[in-house]
Amino acid sequence: QVQLVESGGGLAQAGASLTLSCAASGLTFSSRAVGWFRQAPGKEREFVAALSWSGGRPIYADSVQGRFTAYRDNAKNMLYLQMNSLKPEDTAAYYCAAYRTMRLSASSDYSRYDYWGQGTQVTVSS
Repeated sequence: QVQLVESGGGLAQAGASLTLSCAASGLTFSSRAVGWFRQAPGKEREFVAALSWSGGRPIYADSVQGRFTAYRDNAKNMLYLQMNSLKPEDTAAYYCAAYRTMRLSASSDYSRYDYWGQGTQVTVSS
């Protein structure tokens, strides 16, 4: 059974930093593309960042480029999202996701991801 469990969300002031974690189990984590998405109330799910299975540079949404850093630790089956210079518009539930098919490049298209965590809430106050 595949499980993705996010943690690290919370309340932060604008300009602060938070690091989200995603613990994966039940799948060969190192062979799969993984990503972070977010969804604010009343809005559609939004791509944040993604990493291909083979490593290389992550891809980012324009809105977080230069502020967020996504990275993975395959030895620990962990995915991370370091968020710096947080803004009130970053407020959302953040989800990690993984592909079912192995050895594919990452995508910003949420429909490409088959496994999802339950989400962790990030609230940024001004």
